[in-house]
Order: sequence, then C-alpha cells, then structure tokens
Amino acid sequence: MTAAFSFRPARPEDLDALVAVSYTHLRAHETKVDLEQRCFDGDRLSRRSFRHWIRQAHSGLIVAHGPGGEDGDGKKVEGALAGYALVILQRGTRMARLYSIAADPAWRGKGLGEQLMNAAERYAHREKRLYLRLEVRRDNDAAIRLYERLGYKLFAETPDYYEDHQDALRFQKRLHYKPENPARLDIPWVRQTTEFTCGPACLLMARHALDGHAPADTDELLIWREATTIFMTAGHGGCHPLGLALAARRRGLSATVYCNQSRPLFLDSVRDENKKRVIETVHRHFEDEARRQAVPVHYQELTAGRLDQALQDGEVAIVLISTWRLDGRKAPHWVVVSGADRECFYIHDPDPADDQVPLDCQHVPISRDRFEQMTRYGQSRLRTAVIVGRG
Repeated sequence: MTAAFSFRPARPEDLDALVAVSYTHLRAHETKVDLEQRCFDGDRLSRRSFRHWIRQAHSGLIVAHGPGGEDGDGKKVEGALAGYALVILQRGTRMARLYSIAADPAWRGKGLGEQLMNAAERYAHREKRLYLRLEVRRDNDAAIRLYERLGYKLFAETPDYYEDHQDALRFQKRLHYKPENPARLDIPWVRQTTEFTCGPACLLMARHALDGHAPADTDELLIWREATTIFMTAGHGGCHPLGLALAARRRGLSATVYCNQSRPLFLDSVRDENKKRVIETVHRHFEDEARRQAVPVHYQELTAGRLDQALQDGEVAIVLISTWRLDGRKAPHWVVVSGADRECFYIHDPDPADDQVPLDCQHVPISRDRFEQMTRYGQSRLRTAVIVGRG
C-alpha cells in the first residue's frame, strides 16, 4: 500500500536525521535489502558530505518525510525522515545525475523508492535538464526493476566499479520529448592522460570510430608532438586545428578544417613576445604544410547545419570549446561531437573532473544555443573545428 510522503529541499537542521537514515540504510544493505548502490561501507555519505551538498548550488538534496500529524495548537508537523535523493547538475550541460538515493527499510513496500525517483525527476526537470543518469549495482535486482519500470534505459556498463569489485550498470531517462531519429555515432571514448593532450585524445576517438584503430600507449603524445602550438596560456601548448588535421591525414583519414580566423591562433593567451613569435612560426608552418597536403581549410564559421551533416555522413567533428561554462575556467579544450538531435549536441569530453566518473563525460547533452556559446574561445571569439572522415 502506497503511503503519503512529503518532499522538500534539505535544510541544515536535517543533518542529524540524514546521517541516521544513511546509517539505517547501510545496515539494510548488509542484510540484502539495500535499494541504492552507494550505501555500503566505505562509500556512505558522511555528515560533512551532506553539509556540502546542502550548500552546493548545482545540486538538489531532497528529503522525504512520512505522514505527519498536528501539534497541540493544531499546526501540521512533519513525520519522521524517511529517505532522501541527491541529484547533481552537471554544469554547462543538460544532464543531471542521481548521485545517491536512500529509503529507510521501515517504509519498504510503501512506494517510497518510486516517489523519491519522481521527486528527483521533477527537480531535474525544473532545472531544465534533459537527462537523468544513475549507476546501480548489477546485483541490485529490486532497484533495476524499479528504474526500468520508470522508463530508464541501460546505456553503459562499468566493470569492477564498486569496492567489492561488483559491476555498475548505467541507466538514463530522457525527461522531455524523445528525439526524432537522433544522429549518433558509435565513438569509443578516450581519456587524455595529460593536462594538454585533449586534442590528441579526440583524434584517437575519431580514428578508433572510423577505422577501428585502438589507441597505442604512445599515440597520444606522438600526435601532440606533431600538432602542438608549443606555447599556450601558462603551460604546454595545446593542438592547432591545422596540426590535428595534418596528423589525421598522416594516419590515413580525411580532414577538413573550419576556422573563423586566418591569423595566428591563441596569441591573446600568451604575453611573452618570444613565445608569440614561436606560435606565429608554427602557425605558418602548419599553413604551408596544409597547402602542400591539399587539406581543405575554410576560413568561415562552422555552422550547426554542417555539424549535423557530418554526423549524418558518418564523419567525426573535433571542436574547440571554452571550458568556462563547464568548470569556470577560460581554457581552450578539444571535444568530440558524438551525436545530435533537434535540441542538443552531445559531446565526448576526454577530461573528467575530479568528482566525475568517465561515463559522466560521454554523450553529454548540451543545448544547441549553449553549445554555440561554448564554441567561441577567448577575446577574439575564435571558433574552429576539424571534421575527420575515412580516407
């Protein structure tokens, strides 16, 4: 029988009860009645974590209370805390993640799990997120049945995810309309291994998708050595679009460059005049080599229509973005466009943040207007991309 629970955002005064619910839920997990993959020893949410998430702007910690009553003055009083759901909003994207969910076993069979999920979805929907994603233990049959009944679809698996080496299943649900014939490429995700090799990691994704070449250990650095601007901002140089295109051609792929500027790139990120001269020299070298190799270079805006066409044609678009809307830093960063529908572009980001798992960076939905803003970098509003295809 379903009970009437009430839901609201968590407040600091809920901390004591939240920790109690968490520990109750841990004991439930140990007796095989766990409802959430994160409630086991070593992975439980601490008091400090709850306090952090209550204060965090890009998250929703929703608490559920059982049926209440009235005090001596006839005022309504909340019932005991029955559970919570924690939803994290991925900054700059249209995606939310169900980070944790817990239901007191005393309310089992009363519909609390489903009502918590509905509350989480309502919160994500209000925050204009298109997708809600979650992880669940492969052996958590009850939770999996609930998610599937609510319309969640399995989209990925991660082996050896939990401390006891159990696999994780990744589910997601689109909270708005279903896309009509969405264009999506089967692009294996590659993680960059340094702070400056996002471009090579993206080219390795494209190559793997187009010709099946699995990345070797040295490929990432070798591509960077071929394509680097040498200097950029305060650290190592990133990759020039012409350099990436030439590296793609050397590996048997076709490559077309779009850039809204013909002058040397990234100069506004470097103050040292000697470094600027090096960047200018490398730029001229890439231009000369691109002419010799007959690499198509279009000094014009890359339109959303061209990106859509690339996806339809089975090409891979490697696009430069500013990370400002993702992490608050104004850094140039290469990503791969993995799919599109009428509202969003989807990206593979090779560089997970410290609080992300790799799957948080795959097929990340970004609204088309937000993507338009993200793909302009620096004071010069640089917009550039490399469209890679089979040779």
